[in-house]
This record gives sequence, C-alpha cells and structure tokens, in this order.
Amino acid sequence: MQTAVTVVACISPTADSNGDSSLSPIQTAAGKTNDPTRGQPEPAAHALRAAKRQFEKRGALPKPPTIPMASNFERPPGNRATKSPRIRSKRSQISKSKILPPRASHTSDSPPLLLNFEPSSPSQPHSNRAPLSPHPLRAAPLTNPSPISAGRHPGGMAAPMELDGGMDALPDGVVQHILSRLSNARDVAACGAVARCWRGCVPYLPSLYFPRGAFESSRGGASAAAADDTIGRMVAAAERLEELVVYSPFSASSLPGWLAARAATLRVLELRVDAPADKTGHLDSIAVAAGLEELRLWGLTMWRPPAWGRMERLRVLEVVGAVFGEAAVNGAVAACPNLTDLALLGCECSGEAAISLPLLERCRLDFGGGNCSLRLAAPRVESLEIQGFCWISLQGGDRLKHLTISKNTGSVYHVEMGKLPELDKLSLRGVQWSWGAISSVLQCATEVKHLVMKVEFCGDFETLQPFPEIDLVEFFNSHPKLCKFEIHGAMFAALCQKNSLKNHVLITVRSPLNAEQKLSTLESLVRYCDLTVEELP
Repeated sequence: MQTAVTVVACISPTADSNGDSSLSPIQTAAGKTNDPTRGQPEPAAHALRAAKRQFEKRGALPKPPTIPMASNFERPPGNRATKSPRIRSKRSQISKSKILPPRASHTSDSPPLLLNFEPSSPSQPHSNRAPLSPHPLRAAPLTNPSPISAGRHPGGMAAPMELDGGMDALPDGVVQHILSRLSNARDVAACGAVARCWRGCVPYLPSLYFPRGAFESSRGGASAAAADDTIGRMVAAAERLEELVVYSPFSASSLPGWLAARAATLRVLELRVDAPADKTGHLDSIAVAAGLEELRLWGLTMWRPPAWGRMERLRVLEVVGAVFGEAAVNGAVAACPNLTDLALLGCECSGEAAISLPLLERCRLDFGGGNCSLRLAAPRVESLEIQGFCWISLQGGDRLKHLTISKNTGSVYHVEMGKLPELDKLSLRGVQWSWGAISSVLQCATEVKHLVMKVEFCGDFETLQPFPEIDLVEFFNSHPKLCKFEIHGAMFAALCQKNSLKNHVLITVRSPLNAEQKLSTLESLVRYCDLTVEELP
C-alpha cells in the first residue's frame, strides 16, 4: 500500500513561473499545503482523488508514525502533524457505555431483558467477523485484518494502540473466554442485548445461575410459565453446561426436561425446591443426570425415599431446611454410596438416621429439636459435627480429627464410640448431658489436644443435677497431650484439686452459677499450678 502511494505521488512535479521544479506535493516542507491534487494536471489529479476515495472507503489509509518526544521539548508552531483517519472496524462504532453490560441485578428492566433473551447458534456468525472458535483460548483469524492487527505500522514502527476500540480490539478467542466466565443469567441476557454476535458465547458457558429475584421487577413479576420457558431456552443453548443453580421459583414439571437436555455434561446441580417432592415426583428425575458430582437441595419436603437409583459419581450431597421422614433420609443417603461430603443442615426428622458411607470424610448433621437418634458408620471420616441427636453411635473414628457434639434443646442421653487416636479438637456443648455420655466421650478422646466443654447441667431425662466432682490431676494425667482446655458453664464447679500440676491450662469462667465452688477451685489452681486466669464480664 505504501509503494502505491509513493508511485502516484511522483507523477509530474509542479513548476513555478521561473521553470524550476518544486517539491512533490506529499514531500512538501513544513507549513505548506499537503493536498496531493493541487497543481497537478487534470488526469493525474483525477486519478489521485479516485485513489484517495478508494483508500478512505476501505479504511486503509496508514497513520503517520508516532515519534516519542521529550517532556521539555516544544514543537514549532508551524510544524504540527496532521491526524490521519482513524482505523475503525464496524463494531468499534459502539460507544463505551454500551460495550460493558449494566449491572442487571440493580436494574428494574432486567426481567423483560431476560425473558426476551434469544440465544443464537454459533454456526451462524454475525457481521464480518469469523465465527467464534470452539475453544475459548484459540482465536479464529479476522476476515479483514487491519494494519493494527498486523502489529507493525507500514512505516516500520510499532503502531499505537487503539484506545477507544473497546472489546473489539481483542481477538475473538479472548472475547469469547471473557464472556464464558459469566454465570448470572441477567448478565448473559444483558450481553446479548448489547451485541447480537455476543450471544454466541452461550453454548460455551460452563455455569448458569438464576438468583431468587431473577424474574421480578418494578413492573411486576413474570408468570411461572414465562420463567420456565426462559430457563429452558438458556439451558438448551448452553451445550457445555456443567453447573446449574436455580434459586428463582420454577415449576417442578419443567425440571425433567432441563436435566434431560444437559444430562451428558451436567456435574453440579443446586435447586431451591418450594413444592413437596413426594406429591409431584419430579425430583426423581435427578437420576437422569447420572454424571452429577455435587447435588444441593433447599427447602424440600420428602416423606418417601427418592427414586434416584444408585448415583455412583455423586461426591457431595447437601440438603438445607428440609423435612424428612425416617425412610426418606436413609433412602436418599443410601442412593449415594460414594459420598465424601455430607451436609444435612436445619432439617427436621423423627426416628433413627442410619448412615453407612465408607468414603465419607466430612459430615455435618443438624436435625434441630426432637428425639432423634444417629447411627453412623464412616471409617474414613475426619471432621464430624453433630447437633440435635439424643442417642449417638459412631463406628470407625480412627481418622477423626475434629469432633463436635451439641444439643441446643433437650438432653444428650447416650454416646457410644471407639478410641479416637487422631483427635485434635473435641467440643461438647448443650444444656443438659448425662454424666455417662460425657465420661464415655472423654475416655475415648485421650489423645485430644484442644478440649471445649460448654455444658450447663448434668442428669438423666428431665432432672437437672450438678456434675460430680472431677479430680483435675487425674483428668490431665489421662489426657497427656491436652494443650488448650476451655470450660464454660456449671461444669467448672465440679473440678477439684488434690495434687500439683505442671501443665498450662486456660480456663474461662462465664456463668455465675456455683460461685463459691468456682472461687475455691480457682484459688487451688493458682496456688499449686502455673495458670493464667481470665475473668470475663
């Protein structure tokens, strides 16, 4: 392109009145005219004008090289460089305010935008750009590369970066990778409204998230049918969908179709279920997604075991705020034999929860109030948090490092477990524990390093009784690795001092109950032991 301009510029130099030839129009000195058509014969001027229009139409006029200048150097007033036409592609005409999608979570027009979303097929590219590459980091070449995309200016110097090109200055693969990081359905719909070609990122989205108020706005909420239709379109368009999170209300009858469309790729599923699973039976369709690795369910009611079959690949199961029947909780856990993480939080259940998981490593069970018993067999468990059970039986705690047993309401009557050789932290909390349950746990946790005991009363059934006296020396001798000991509540009054100690003990006194016994015990500890006493208000 540079050679063609030079050849045209050298046609027929101009002559002054004395017959001397002057400089070529493009080679004029500073301050003189820079129009190549002045002073030329008519055919040559016509040819130059045609060539100039051709270059302007194609947007290929080169820019002059940018020469760095020192900060203390001033350009002469008559030697100001003229700006060449900017090189812009079609999509760079979009203003900056429209390139970045708005925060849809704070706009009232997001539900109509989300409801009107229409994904486009990646096989039908828009504008003059090449179709999106099947891999996010492998960009397809541009159909009309500009001089900037070549990396060098025609004059041999590096071309200045186009600052106002926005995302259009990035390769297609980079743009696609950025858009594929979106997960919120509102953001995806907003990008589709900015540029039609950006809708091609939907098939490459690995995650879709529909928040609780995704279809609500100041104009009024959308109907359930419209919301289900929008979710179905986006799920069907996301060909590589691995994670689906739906907190917005939906019809349970639509769930089987969504799971069937993405059963081959779906790995993580999280649903907020508002309808009882027993009445509809649509929750049984989870078995269609046999490749699921993580399943999280919120707010469901289940009285019968789910018809999931055996979900061999499921590793994480989390259920929050559910109402279970005895057969339902046992059947749901038995359908996932290879779980490593189990969390049943804020659930209500009556009867016995029998759980046998050979690969379980982390377990959190919170069953609120009531008289519920637990029978757990988990030889590989490392962290166990239990709340709300009256009778507890644990088989296999050789690898257990963190154990927490609590009962906010009611009493803990019985705890049965074997030796815990790897236990680092033990926490016993509750209003009332039977002394037999406390003694059983302490005898099994002889290797514990951090012990927290926050139990107010002792006694069986409804009778509240004080704790029997505990020989502090004998207690510490039976727990030689104990480094941090925290006692809260009336149990501290049961400690008595007979011999001297050499260990450092941290004792926290919070309750005013049995104040005289506590003061007597503190005096004995301070007198015979090297202790730090902390008094809290």
